[in-house]
Amino acid sequence: MDTEESSLYLICPGFHDLALTDSFLTNFSHSSINRENLLIFPTDKYPPYSGFHLLHYLQKKCYEKSQKLTIIAFSAGVVAAITAAWQWQLQGNTIKGLIAFDGWGVPLFGPFPIYRVSHDQFTHDSSILLGTGSINFYADPAVEHLDLWRSPHLVQGWMTQTISSKQTMVSQMSLIDFLITIIPNI
Repeated sequence: MDTEESSLYLICPGFHDLALTDSFLTNFSHSSINRENLLIFPTDKYPPYSGFHLLHYLQKKCYEKSQKLTIIAFSAGVVAAITAAWQWQLQGNTIKGLIAFDGWGVPLFGPFPIYRVSHDQFTHDSSILLGTGSINFYADPAVEHLDLWRSPHLVQGWMTQTISSKQTMVSQMSLIDFLITIIPNI
């Protein structure tokens, strides 16, 4: 199995209408994500924050241990995503990366790349205290929490890249450009 076939993308929605996740996927149609390799955690059947249920879902859906997993999570889904990602990796599987959309208040540390995406600069700045990756994004001007997920193609802001403890580079770009930049490198 080649690398593209062995990569899976897991979408972890939050507490919201399922149509918002459909909108996210429609508005973020990136060529490197093959729809056949896409899993969507069914938050209409399980609590979006439940790492236990997410891990169980992954165990049912992932038949091959060689599959590498990239997780894209939103809001309460970030809680389930970080919990399941740790367990999945501890079971000998590979987490390629976790992209956490508005996981404010959720500690994010792990032995895999983590990217925070925030709907405003306050959320970005205050979330850094709870762990973050070296590359992140925040909307500027600020957008509503649900709009970050519903309409990523309309969000403008800043990619931040930590170079050292005293130096951070910032680049102005759209959220879609940020995702297109990081996903192939995860």
